Amino acid sequence: MGGKLHPKLLERYVFTRVGIRDPAVVVGPGIGEDAAIVDLGDGRVLVAHVDPITGAVEHLGWLAVHVACNDIAVRGAKPRWLLSVLYLPEKAGEELIDKITAQIDEAAKEVEAMVVGGHTEFTPGLDRPLISMTAIGVADRGRIVTTSGARAGDVVIMTKTVAVEGTAILATDFRDALLRHGVPLEVIERGKRFLKLVSVVKEALLLAEKGLATSMHDPTEGGLIGGLAEIAYASKKTIAVYEERIPVAEETAVMTRALGLDPLKLISSGVLIATVPKDKALEAVEILRRGGVNAAVIGEVREYTGHLVVVHRRGGVVEEIDEPYVKDELTNVWERYAH
Repeated sequence: MGGKLHPKLLERYVFTRVGIRDPAVVVGPGIGEDAAIVDLGDGRVLVAHVDPITGAVEHLGWLAVHVACNDIAVRGAKPRWLLSVLYLPEKAGEELIDKITAQIDEAAKEVEAMVVGGHTEFTPGLDRPLISMTAIGVADRGRIVTTSGARAGDVVIMTKTVAVEGTAILATDFRDALLRHGVPLEVIERGKRFLKLVSVVKEALLLAEKGLATSMHDPTEGGLIGGLAEIAYASKKTIAVYEERIPVAEETAVMTRALGLDPLKLISSGVLIATVPKDKALEAVEILRRGGVNAAVIGEVREYTGHLVVVHRRGGVVEEIDEPYVKDELTNVWERYAH
């Protein structure tokens, strides 16, 4: 079964085994924290993050750059340097290598970052290519935002529409399954264009520059609900959201309905979640709008009630999330349709 390690396994085997404790590390490994922060000693910090791309094939290189850079930007830092590790099936041809590296180059130019190193190899046992991408940036320490900064009374803002990355992956990698389930071809073609929306670098830096966000997060696996659960866990708070307020694109709604998926739990890179003080919410939404990014207020942060996330579904059903682990719907799709 794919997906992230359960938090209990992370606590038991990963977070307690980090080598020496370096006092320069401001933020190290932790559930929900998007990137490490290291004090450089001159009022500046180094921000670093590594992310694998395993659930996509068609636009692997493009997604690898943008997903990793998103996790730098939500810290309030501009991504500058990249290191990629590319794992290829043993029978992969030169055409595949050309395609993936061209995508990496194009995406890196878009975020104004440089690939400064990495590794490539033909890996036994793989049936599709995989990438692990590291992104690095530098920022003023006073401008840094953490996942753990959400405060009771803050409101929750999300940008764009839910499941941006998931919609693009469904449209590109699961086209045949969608067609078999009656999704019109024109809907699938529009869904492919969501790939161009997976970056949150611009909106994250807009909020960071104005000092409006108490926390920011790029929801990847587990989708919007998974991202909210990680903010709540890191901040020791409860987040209440309302399904009727959450923007869902028509393409996303049609595809997820056809495959029986919950769009709120579908991988959502391209969506920025930010918590902001209630009296700054309109200012934050307006700044994003002027920057060309739509945003909506979808809920609020409360003192911890015993649940991480409380989702008020349409029709009055209340769903309570108690763990910072939410299985991504894309995992179910791979299990059903990959072969």
